[in-house]
Amino acid sequence: MKRNLAFAFAFVPTSLFAQTGSDIFLVDMKISKASVSISNPVNITHHPGYDNQPFFHADQPVIYYSSFNDDGRADIRSYNYRTGETRAITQTQEREYSPTLTPDKKFLSCIIQRDSGAQDLGKYPVGGGEPIVLIDHLIIGYHAWIDQHRLILFILGKPPTLHVYDLAAGEDKVIAENTGRSLHKIPGKNAMSFVHEVSDKEWSIKKLDSNTLAVSVLAPTLPGREDLTWTRDGKIIMCDGENLFFNEPGKSNGWILIRIESGADMLKGVTRLAASPDGKKLALVVAEH
Repeated sequence: MKRNLAFAFAFVPTSLFAQTGSDIFLVDMKISKASVSISNPVNITHHPGYDNQPFFHADQPVIYYSSFNDDGRADIRSYNYRTGETRAITQTQEREYSPTLTPDKKFLSCIIQRDSGAQDLGKYPVGGGEPIVLIDHLIIGYHAWIDQHRLILFILGKPPTLHVYDLAAGEDKVIAENTGRSLHKIPGKNAMSFVHEVSDKEWSIKKLDSNTLAVSVLAPTLPGREDLTWTRDGKIIMCDGENLFFNEPGKSNGWILIRIESGADMLKGVTRLAASPDGKKLALVVAEH
């Protein structure tokens, strides 16, 4: 696996050997105890090329995402869905991927891909500025914050591995092998989720207890799929390429179809997803048409 393309990979069946054009659509979402529906899709990027990896601010109407510039290098942008304003957070000679709001809400952590092939973890002030490098000795593909000092990391290798990294103590612990790129904090729980490729035909969504680091199974993924997001009430949303589904771990209902009340023709081939913390919006990455 080439290190300078590592961010594009997770499991071989869904990997791409080049970054293809994509747009981010924002939809309204309604969640009830037994159903989820979406409507009113709006293309918030309107930009030829790669726009991907959306991440919602914790309490502001803002989405952060990675976007290719004219030179094919990825920068971080923000979109305010109340005002419609798009801003450039970074404009660098590096490539920034996977913008993620830090727990203190003061920074955007991200993967900084360098021309040398290194993929470091750094953070930029949310208003823009110079980065602070957090980890520069691992080839990091993806990350998510457990708390102020700890993260879970998807580390590239053969096989790829899931790590828990303590920035304060400098401790690095390997949790599992053959894991995927979709890493999340589980709403309302002191736990994280990740996708584990148990075998070629069996992929599972698993829970990592943030205190004990014990791992347990939550649900199977949709066949051949790994991208997911969590709603505030504990539902998992995934797409099979044509339709969106939700699953409530611990219940026996399996994957339930999400109603698309308008604009279904615009939402084909969804990959990455992100749900807003208030449960009212869903961001969907769709291939350019």
